[in-house]
Amino acid sequence: MKKYLIVGLGNIGADYAHTRHNIGFDVLDAFAKASNIFFAPDRYADVATTSLKGRKITLIKPSTYMNLSGKAVRYWAEQLQVPQENILVIVDEIALPFGTLRLKLNGSHGGHNGLKNIQDLLNTTVYPRLRFGIGNDYPKGQQVDYVLGHWSDDQQSELPELLNRAVAAIESFVLAGPQITMNTFNTKK
Repeated sequence: MKKYLIVGLGNIGADYAHTRHNIGFDVLDAFAKASNIFFAPDRYADVATTSLKGRKITLIKPSTYMNLSGKAVRYWAEQLQVPQENILVIVDEIALPFGTLRLKLNGSHGGHNGLKNIQDLLNTTVYPRLRFGIGNDYPKGQQVDYVLGHWSDDQQSELPELLNRAVAAIESFVLAGPQITMNTFNTKK
């Protein structure tokens, strides 16, 4: 049975819930809800498991805070013996317009501390990541406030449909593979 590790990046705690930076958590929550599964606390992460057409999928929301996400990713990848090409990290991306999805199979961390820690602890830049565009509509010097802030009313109204699209992208990654997923989902919202 093929194994997949789907990682949603975010920060634990009520202060960070449903902020732009926590879109990875929100995507996995949407996936879990659609799959009728639930997260339970475990080592370094909240964990849920399911299967999809003969493929075992483990979802993790690291409890290590964003900047130490690699600790949870490395632990669960080793524990479950998931090959690097079957690890998918869902992450917020300010360089993409709101709602845009981009699957990349490798690349730099682009200044994202969660990806940087994963890269450092996996000792590679070659692992798939699904970048969820959060936009960059903030005044100079206000990036941190924007990223850790909540969605605007307009964005909030679009979010359910975008979360469903991200869930579909994860399912495509698992069932159809990365190339078909990139061709299907690497477009504007």
